[in-house]
Amino acid sequence: MRIAIAQLNFHIGNFDGNVRKMLDAVAEAKAAGADLICFSELATCGYPPRDFLEFDDFIVQAEGAIAQLAAAAQDIAIVVGSPSRNPVIEGKDLYNSAYFLADGAIQQVQHKTLLPTYDIFDEYRYFEPASEFKVVEYRGKKIALTVCEDIWNIGNENPLYTICPMDELQPQGPDFILNLSASPFAHDQAEQRIHVVRANVERYGIPMFYVNHAGAQTELIFDGGSLVLSPDGKLYDELPYFEEALRCYDLDEVMAGGRERPQDKHKMRLIHDAIVLGVRDYFGKLGFSRAIVGLSGGIDSAVTTVLAARALGPENVRVILMPSQFSSEHSIADARDLAENLGIAYDLIPIADIYGAFMDKLSPIFPARPFDDAEDNVQARRRGVILLALSNKFGHILLNTSNKSEMAVGYGTLYGDMCGGLSVIGDVYKTEVFELARYINKDGEVIPENTIVKPPSAELRPDQKDSDSLPDYTILDEVLFQYIEKRQGPKELIEMGFEEALVRRILRLVNINEFKRHQTAPVIRVSPKAFGMGRRMPIVGKYLS
Repeated sequence: MRIAIAQLNFHIGNFDGNVRKMLDAVAEAKAAGADLICFSELATCGYPPRDFLEFDDFIVQAEGAIAQLAAAAQDIAIVVGSPSRNPVIEGKDLYNSAYFLADGAIQQVQHKTLLPTYDIFDEYRYFEPASEFKVVEYRGKKIALTVCEDIWNIGNENPLYTICPMDELQPQGPDFILNLSASPFAHDQAEQRIHVVRANVERYGIPMFYVNHAGAQTELIFDGGSLVLSPDGKLYDELPYFEEALRCYDLDEVMAGGRERPQDKHKMRLIHDAIVLGVRDYFGKLGFSRAIVGLSGGIDSAVTTVLAARALGPENVRVILMPSQFSSEHSIADARDLAENLGIAYDLIPIADIYGAFMDKLSPIFPARPFDDAEDNVQARRRGVILLALSNKFGHILLNTSNKSEMAVGYGTLYGDMCGGLSVIGDVYKTEVFELARYINKDGEVIPENTIVKPPSAELRPDQKDSDSLPDYTILDEVLFQYIEKRQGPKELIEMGFEEALVRRILRLVNINEFKRHQTAPVIRVSPKAFGMGRRMPIVGKYLS
């Protein structure tokens, strides 16, 4: 048997476009002599469709997509993910299903059993779990159909679940496993994915063909990296990351084993490529092409600008330099140098007089009050007004340049530097932003060296440094990582050796600034725990306050 796997970039709700992609892949697979082609989880409608699933018309269109694909399943079988209706009144209205299409018709449907409801996943909101398990028999082979999470409870070792779908299918003697996935990217996910697939193969002694999405859906990145593992547990093949691909495999050759050739999984390369894909798909799937960025001469806006230029092309990125009376000459020069290095258009709009006009109006109401955050924020918000005005006038999407450290502790101004339609590096800690800048410069200087080595500063008052308000980033980021990603509370952090007053100060800043994060742009997710849909915290909770 010759098996094709197709990792494609689907668009949520774009049934016609998604079906066209799959029909093109079917034609390519047939031309290559494939007996079967496998697409990913919920491929007809895109993942995650979220509350679109509550619209009957959405499900009707998904059913229409299956009908078109079934008609094309001539001389080749098609395995594809799509929602299906639950005919039983009790329970959820839908299943998350894998359809097996052959001879112009639906031959079998296997529903997903393990429905993740954690982090960014919310599947039990919509879907009923499977209760029946049956292998598919096709051209003399028995196939175990599984959907994404179904392979993540190996031998009932995952305490989230009480059943292991493959344990139910194994007594039926499957020859190989097909897994249809929509596995979101995090910088450590690829290795975990290989580990899980290998553990299944070693447990059941049969090969697995694992197919993943490749594309971005707002904040979620799907990195592809589809897998074929031989029954000896060896990685037979690994498809490219962050791009579409289709490959065909002879089952007998896969059964013979061997071929360990894992791809490079350098953390900064993965993060860089994920963000570039995230920006490109956000614009493309919304029907926009041009971005605008406020370029300060600092490292965050520099990295954001480079990533935007690589995603959209330098001709589609416009940057605005908005120095105030507190901006240093080297910051203005660094911003200009970066724009020229990238070949992007820039405009210089000084804001000292605009800021002065606001302060003239406010000074009668601010008598005898010292210069503080209010004046800082007036500057940031004037810049936001300028950027949004240009965004409106020219149809550009404003990109937010805040990093994860700043977002965590509220070191940013709502309706000012926190404006934007998409947060590009909001899941990248400040220390990682420096690493990312070095990665960007690995083949030659793109970001000016001075931008990387100078002390970080918002430049909202004379000689200001981030260190005036925040702990050193190496310490801050480690505490934040332990609290946000690892969910370690103050007791655990203090036991790790962090000073108690510092821990309580940092954690309090994180918690009292939840209201800011609820009002900011969607954050491209590159870590296991990003701000946004995967981290749901109350705004007015008292924990650690």
